Parts: sequence; C-alpha cells; structure tokens
Amino acid sequence: MGPLVVLGDTLLDVDVEGEAERLCPDAPVPVVDVTAEQARPGGAGLAALLAARDGADVVLITAIGDDPDGHRLCGLLSGELDLVRLPLRGGTVRKTRVRARDQTLVRLDTGDGTARYAPSQAAAEAITGASAVLVSDYGRGVAKMAGELLRDSAVPVVWDPHPRGERPMPGCALLTPSEAEARVLCPSTYRSPDQAARRLVRELRARAVAVTTGACGAALAVEGGPLIRVPPPVRAGAHDACGAGDRLAAAAALALRDGHGAADAVAIGVGEASRFVERGGAASIKIQEQRLGDRPRTALEVAGLTRANGGRLIATGGCFDLLHAGHVSLLRRARALGDALVVCVNSDASVRRLKGPARPIVDVRDRVEVLRALGCVDAVLVFEEDTPARAIELLRPDVWVKGGDYEGEVLPESEVLARLGAQIVVLSTLPGRSTTNLIREIQ
Repeated sequence: MGPLVVLGDTLLDVDVEGEAERLCPDAPVPVVDVTAEQARPGGAGLAALLAARDGADVVLITAIGDDPDGHRLCGLLSGELDLVRLPLRGGTVRKTRVRARDQTLVRLDTGDGTARYAPSQAAAEAITGASAVLVSDYGRGVAKMAGELLRDSAVPVVWDPHPRGERPMPGCALLTPSEAEARVLCPSTYRSPDQAARRLVRELRARAVAVTTGACGAALAVEGGPLIRVPPPVRAGAHDACGAGDRLAAAAALALRDGHGAADAVAIGVGEASRFVERGGAASIKIQEQRLGDRPRTALEVAGLTRANGGRLIATGGCFDLLHAGHVSLLRRARALGDALVVCVNSDASVRRLKGPARPIVDVRDRVEVLRALGCVDAVLVFEEDTPARAIELLRPDVWVKGGDYEGEVLPESEVLARLGAQIVVLSTLPGRSTTNLIREIQ
C-alpha cells in the first residue's frame, strides 16, 4: 500500500507557556512568567504529523521558506515523515500563542509566505504512488496546484478547505469544511450544516461532505443517500480545540485509504478528533527539537527530565537489525503514547546469543546511529543482557511497548514491569515486515 500524501500549507506553531498571577503595573493586562516554549508544525504539517503518528507512511508536499522559522519547521518534520519541499515566496508563517494554565491569552501572527508555483517531479511521483491524498488548505497557495497534480489520480481525495483558500476540486471522495468554511462555500444560500452538506455534494460532485459542528460532531451528506448525523463519542467541554479539524481530516483520509465507506470514515474522524481535544488538542503534541550545538541526551537524562517535568516516559526494546518500515511505524506510534521515547537495543553479543552467529547484520554502533536519527526517538540505551529487564530497572518507564507478534505471551521483562507499576502496551505490526523476511529476500 502506498503512502498517504498530504498536500497543503504548513505553518510554524509555537506555544509559549507560563504562569499569570499578577497584572502589569502600567496596563490592565496579565504578566506571564514564561516557563517553556514548545514548537510544532501547524496546518498541513500538523495533519501529516498526526497521520504519521498513527503509524502511516506519509509524504507531505508543502512550501517552506528558506528562513530560520522554515529551517525550524524542516527540523520538526524531517524525523517524522517524508517531505517534498516546494518554494515559498515571503517569510514562513508563524503563529505564537501565549498560554497560562491551558488558556490562550493572546496569539501573535507573523510571516506573509505564499507558495510559489514550480513544477516538481518529486511531487508528481509522490501523488502517483499515493494510496490516498489529503488536501489541507490553509489559504497559502499550495492547494492551487491540486488540480494539476491530481488530474489523473484515481485514489480517494479528502479536501479540508479554508475560508481564504481554493474552492475544492470536483469529484473528491470527502470534503470536511467547518460551519464557517461551509458558509463561505455557500455564500448566498447557507441555512444550516445539513443544507450546506447536501448542496456541496451536488455542486462539487463530491461523493460525501461532512460539515463539522465542533462539540456536536458532523453533518454528513453522501451522494445518493440520506443525511447522517455523526455525534462525538466524548464531549470535550471547554478544552482547547486547536488542531481538531486536522485530526479529523487525517483520520478520515486514512480510513478511506483502508477501504472504509464515507460514513465509517467520518465516524472514525469525529471520534479521533474528540479524543484529541479531550487530551489537550494541538498543545499536547510534543516534538523533541534538535538545535545547532545541542548534544544528544543520554537515555537516563531523558528519563530524568521527563519525570521532572511530569511527563510520560515510553520505552521499547529489540535488536533493530536492518531497520525497516515496520520498525519505524512501531516507534512512531510508541512515541505518540507519551512525552519521550527511549529505545533499548540489544548489543551485538546479545543479538548473537538470541539470533545465532550470523546476526546482527548491522553492528550496534550503526544501529544506534540510525535509531537516533529518527525524530520519534529521544534516546537509545544499549544493553548486554539477553532481556532488557536491567535497562527497564534503570529507566523506570511509565509504558513499555511491544510489537503485535508478542500478543498473549508472557514477556521475560513482565516481572520487573509489574514491580515498577509500568503499563504494557502491545501495538500491531505491519504485515510482512520483518528483518528475517528482509534477509531472506536479500539472500
């Protein structure tokens, strides 16, 4: 199955977190004592990141500027997914939210960048190999290229529109406008989400349109079918809803790729968006930034810092010989479970005892170097024993992740995990992906 291709505008989102316990003496405004700053991709970049952390192979086609904020965006994205970079005219758009106690006090927007059209062979090849396409339009020009790039594509296309963006191309599998976006798409006739969904199915020859209605879910119109109300599985209350639309669109696109019908895809999308908001929305997305001059932190440093900041430490282990797509999918999904991921790796001698004298194919120094290069991995710890029990004792993770091939088995490390009170999470593996199969094919 090919990757999900996300086509759209990427922004840099920065949350400045702090405490606000007093007013400024010269104006009736709060004083924020800054405690942390967290950066993440916004717009299409956030939608692509969320899909990648669901375990999907993702290619993001987007325009990024050659400026400090653009370089920062590339660093945030490069370890998570494949990036096809288009040129940007102007400065990278940055949205900075100043927050205190989970409440946004003010947002500062800078940057005027718009995509500059340039034929891209890499973008065309990515679309050709896609299993589904998500157009994530944030009104900065990348979606203008969708018509040409998708002209001969037969895969499902999900279009998430924007009030200042392009009118969606006809024939999409699913449109996901918010109520505000539906009003723009139906400027003179808008009466309700239900009516707008039905009208857009007809006017844009879309197979389905889901007008999202915030905490109420979505109104779904399907070509030739009745209107469907899709309620959320949980009520998010007053939580920060930033990024909910991106979460819904990404989850629905993956569901359509996997063969679900529009109703099921939208239900999955609404459910994922509701849970996303309940967990804190976009502000809950954490990415470990590597900055110039930073040295990689050791596994014990990462564990200590994560605990000190009240975070959730995830750990997993294995040989990771001949790193492949199954490994990467597992590690991305593991990292999404918490705030930091430490990978425990068998030493060369340990691999030989477990796998035989012909293994490992790749020595431990190279295996560690490759794992450290993944954006979802915060640190690597090499252990010499046959099991990672001692490494787990040192790290004291909150969650220990194993691949789906261990389903139902008693793990050698179960005793130490139970003693530490750590949760064991089993994640499904990609079918057919294993080092043994890869070695067999090479031979």
